[in-house]
Amino acid sequence: MNLLYANDRAGEYPPSYYAATATALAPFAPLQGAHRADVCIVGAGYTGLSAALHLAQRGYSVIVLEAHRVGFGASGRNGGQVGPGQRIEQDEIERMVGRDDARKLWHIGLEARDLVQALIARHDMDCGWKPGVLHAEWQARNLPHASAYAEKLARDYDYPHLEPLGRAALQEIVRAPVYQGGVLDHGAGHLHPLRYALGLARAAVGAGAQICENALVTEIRPGARAQVHTATGHVEAAHVLIAANGYLGGLVPQVAAKVMPINNFIIATEPLPQGTVLARDVAVADSKFVINYFRLSEDGRLLFGGGESYGYRFPDIMRTVRKPMLDVFPQLRDAQITHAWGGTLAITRTRLPCFLRVGPNILSASGYSGHGVALASLAGQIMADTVAGQAERFDLMAGLKLPSFPGGRALRNPLLALAMTWFSLRDRLGV
Repeated sequence: MNLLYANDRAGEYPPSYYAATATALAPFAPLQGAHRADVCIVGAGYTGLSAALHLAQRGYSVIVLEAHRVGFGASGRNGGQVGPGQRIEQDEIERMVGRDDARKLWHIGLEARDLVQALIARHDMDCGWKPGVLHAEWQARNLPHASAYAEKLARDYDYPHLEPLGRAALQEIVRAPVYQGGVLDHGAGHLHPLRYALGLARAAVGAGAQICENALVTEIRPGARAQVHTATGHVEAAHVLIAANGYLGGLVPQVAAKVMPINNFIIATEPLPQGTVLARDVAVADSKFVINYFRLSEDGRLLFGGGESYGYRFPDIMRTVRKPMLDVFPQLRDAQITHAWGGTLAITRTRLPCFLRVGPNILSASGYSGHGVALASLAGQIMADTVAGQAERFDLMAGLKLPSFPGGRALRNPLLALAMTWFSLRDRLGV
């Protein structure tokens, strides 16, 4: 079974709140026959579209192959949070790679956030950018670490934008008594993810890139000029960029060994009276291992994400997400749920992204581990720079030691499911 088709209709966006509130682009034609290009890109999510835009602006001929529609995957379904840094905290990264490289990774994370904001402004994207992401703690014992981390970023990384909040201050913002405090990141923000993806596609096409939809890549043949095949044609290109993330499947085994797909889910309520769940229009992510994240839509709905699954078929999404939503907001017991959708993202064992040189002229970037709106956008720019001969940032990211998942593709999902069951139990027990 292929994740691209296990839960979705071919060439259609899922029935999400995002799809219902975005103006889709007219369909792009599939690939037909033989084509030549400087660069062929596999995947039209944030990574592929950003790469296409930046390459086309440099004058390269670019063909993007997308199995469904632009922004179809995690790029059009996620929680919309855009933060600086990497997926894990800097003190952990310092232990992994040392302070010098940790600082470089922090600056790459800052560049990623800044790039998203710059692209939105430069291309006049209507994607509802709002500032502020709040990290909410379930356990009071974690608050000293949260405050110390805010001090560390201000002192060691010149990032003074984290505001520690006690229980009372947090609950002035989030109407949820389960949270004991947290940290408000004034340097982060949130947006409508599908509108942002569509904005990237418009900009890439406007710069001269060609996009083909319903163009599932079946084979990549390496060579001085690689060939990328679909059922109805192929592209011969000097460079190939792989940007399929959680939907890559077994197309590139080197990537599949280090990057694992997992499924995550979101529901949307009916429009709520002002102040029912949030007194300020910030996004929230909490400290559960299987994280809950939420924010308000432009028309006052709660968009609440939670729950994970590992495998091909999605579970009952409404049931999966409604329970953690009511754990946080019991006042929503009678609220109507109007939309429920899932999507597939990709994680690595370290939660740092996976940049790989698959071949001399074949690059891959993926495995953003839930931090992909910003990092995937920058990854596309980094791969474009690498094609143009500026490989310093790609080589830094590719130099990170990312272990493979144990058990290969056959056993990694059940092994991860077992581990996640353990961490979910710890969440429930509060240990």
